[in-house]
Amino acid sequence: MKILQQGLLSILIILILSSCSTNAPLKSLHYKIEESSSQKNMIIFLRGRGGSHEDFASDGFIEDIKTRKLPFDMIAPNAHFGYYFGETLVPRLKADIIEPAREKGYEKFWLVGVSMGGLGALMYTRQYPEDIEGVCLISPFLGYNKIIREIDNAGGVRQWNPGEFNPDNDWQRMLWHWLKQEAEESKQLPNTYLGYGTEDSFKIAHELLGELLPGDHVFSTAGGHTPKTMKKVWEIFLEKNVLKNQ
Repeated sequence: MKILQQGLLSILIILILSSCSTNAPLKSLHYKIEESSSQKNMIIFLRGRGGSHEDFASDGFIEDIKTRKLPFDMIAPNAHFGYYFGETLVPRLKADIIEPAREKGYEKFWLVGVSMGGLGALMYTRQYPEDIEGVCLISPFLGYNKIIREIDNAGGVRQWNPGEFNPDNDWQRMLWHWLKQEAEESKQLPNTYLGYGTEDSFKIAHELLGELLPGDHVFSTAGGHTPKTMKKVWEIFLEKNVLKNQ
């Protein structure tokens, strides 16, 4: 009976995960800085796994851009976990967001990703770096504990050896190997900003990534992996005026 129960549980988990996978066009919420403006810049907000693409408006991210009169229109696609599980996030962002926006005259794109969305921002930048002007990572999820411990025990990303791996089957090793290569080629990752809470459960991963970034591109604030902390991180980023002169 226990074997049967375990088998049924495994099937249920597979069915649940399969139902989350999708290649459907991304449904998005659009926000213009001014209805009459002809803006050339766009911010693409990428949500976390447990959140919603509506959170960027309800939590004040959208209003922060408007009140500061920053030269960006904004879009928040409903890039939920299914797009990550189905490995369709990057092509859908390209086809549903970037290319249509470019056809409308948008020229510069910033990716702002919270938690899981930070991972999505890096994955897209890895494949289409020419599309992205800059990236803001807010408390990003960067992999599970096993690989983070492996990299940390090696003394950091620069000292870590990824070994032989199949990038089609090991996205974590692929991601960190790419970050390592980028850092080795340019010494530091360009135009990427990282912010997180000092009590965040992903803090070790954040610190490892932070070692590859210019010092003034990394910042933290008190708090854990919570919406409140992520909003504080966003406000710190805006105070740097990185987006002001785009």
